[in-house]
Amino acid sequence: MAKSGSEFVRTLRNKAKDGTLKNLWADWKWIWGFSRRRWGSVVLYTLFGILSSTLGLVAGVVGKYMIDAIIAMDLSRLGMYCVLTIISAVLGVAFQSLTSRFSAKLSIDMLGDVQGKVFSEVIHSDWSALSKYPTGELLNRFSGDIGTVASCAVSWLPGVIIQSFTVLATLGVILYYDPVMALIGCASTPLMFLASRSLLRKQRHHNQRMRQVSGDMSAFQSETFRNMDTLKSFGVEEQMERKLQQRQDDYRDTVLRYNRFTIRTNIWLTAMGTAVQYGAMAYCLWRLWRGDILFGTMTLFLQQRASLSSAFSSLVSLVPTALSGSVAAERIRELTELPKEPHYETPTVQGSCTLEAKQIRVGYNTQRTVLEDVDITAPAGQIIALVGPSGEGKTTLLRMLLGLIRPDQGSIQLIDETGSRYPVGADTRNCFTYVPQGNTMIAGTVAENLLLARENATEQELIEALNDACAWEFVKELPLGIHTPIGENGKGLSEGQAQRLAIARALTRRAPVMLLDEVTSALDRDTEQRVLENLCRRGVTTIVTTHRPSVLRMCSQIYQVHNGQVHPITHEQCDQQL
Repeated sequence: MAKSGSEFVRTLRNKAKDGTLKNLWADWKWIWGFSRRRWGSVVLYTLFGILSSTLGLVAGVVGKYMIDAIIAMDLSRLGMYCVLTIISAVLGVAFQSLTSRFSAKLSIDMLGDVQGKVFSEVIHSDWSALSKYPTGELLNRFSGDIGTVASCAVSWLPGVIIQSFTVLATLGVILYYDPVMALIGCASTPLMFLASRSLLRKQRHHNQRMRQVSGDMSAFQSETFRNMDTLKSFGVEEQMERKLQQRQDDYRDTVLRYNRFTIRTNIWLTAMGTAVQYGAMAYCLWRLWRGDILFGTMTLFLQQRASLSSAFSSLVSLVPTALSGSVAAERIRELTELPKEPHYETPTVQGSCTLEAKQIRVGYNTQRTVLEDVDITAPAGQIIALVGPSGEGKTTLLRMLLGLIRPDQGSIQLIDETGSRYPVGADTRNCFTYVPQGNTMIAGTVAENLLLARENATEQELIEALNDACAWEFVKELPLGIHTPIGENGKGLSEGQAQRLAIARALTRRAPVMLLDEVTSALDRDTEQRVLENLCRRGVTTIVTTHRPSVLRMCSQIYQVHNGQVHPITHEQCDQQL
């Protein structure tokens, strides 16, 4: 025993060196932060559990005296014991029901607390840092890992307190009647201790691997379903099936490896537990044969020894629970600790705006520069174009204007009608509206999609935006007009209709600057021209990336993006290149 104790100390020392225990403590401090927010409910939940455990002990003791009274034919107290048994049973059911109901409410509230906190932290994270995580992985962490953290915040510490109380109280009852029996009941304690040491060593790695594999599968499925039309167009259904099978095989191997470890551990623990159980029974039968105890006492001993073993097992099971919660918390904390967007002061911009970028340089890493020495001016109320081959940095430039990406050097400023200058960043994002490439409609009604840009817009303002986007002509023919539901990614709409709705949503925002990323590609020339004329009429400063000559002819200035450089070119030069 001394050897195993020294080994455990050595294990803890090693884990302290490699940071495991430090990380475990940091993760659980973070989890307990949520528990403290609802400490009153957590304390009440713990008290309910202790009362339920106490009633179980009372019922066991009353049962002993009832059995002894029946065997001794002592009817004088039998009625009292029966009444106490019924009362303890009724109270036990009542407390179990209250605990279950209270636990459900507390779990829901705690889940909401964790989700709200994490969502707030993630949504305010720096875009560049957050974009490194696949959507499926983010969803996996936000659903599975947050659920684990919330469950631990509710039940882990109360579980430790309740099960510790049960162990001590049960041991006290047994000790009161027979110290030797109490010693036998504690015989399984070192076994559980050794098991917890083994689980501490294995469980954390297992949980990390399981969540990694699960996140990979979730990301794969999310991307597959999101790009189903593209995959079908390539005819790669069987290829995707093979890729899913590979991930399933990896998941299966991971689960089965841990399952094998669990089975071996359980076999050993069950064998040792059974030996202790039969040892206790043999001791009780020997005491009963000698006449030292009555049958009721023997029943109490065996019953409470089983309860003691069960409580020990529950305490040990909290070890892998703690490790699982730690792994989940670590994965969530990784998201919440992402760098946040810098905020200074939201400007009050007056009238139309001029956009001015000077000496801009941006790169995704130190080895690759995407744009360098960029100088761009977008005069108020005019349309300027960015042209150039795909992948040269046009979308990157738009993201910089939105403050999603910060330049490594240089400055980007908004200049309003009063001449006031505002550095572009997260705080000036309310001055911009952005229509990215692709279909960006969400499931809901037409109105709900438009109100996403400005939730207090009136119905008349929505119709005006639809008119200026040349979308009202088809929206008014829909069964319910602007209240007609549309599917995810605009299902039920043509690509051109979806593009016009996206432009209408941008116009609903009523921002002085609009960024359009190849968003008129699905429009016919006449519709495209009318939309752009309406933007000019509204006095919106517009920056558009495009390859279409019809759009370029309406632009006051054209900038070519090529080889990391941005240069103004004339319409004649642009026509020659196109």
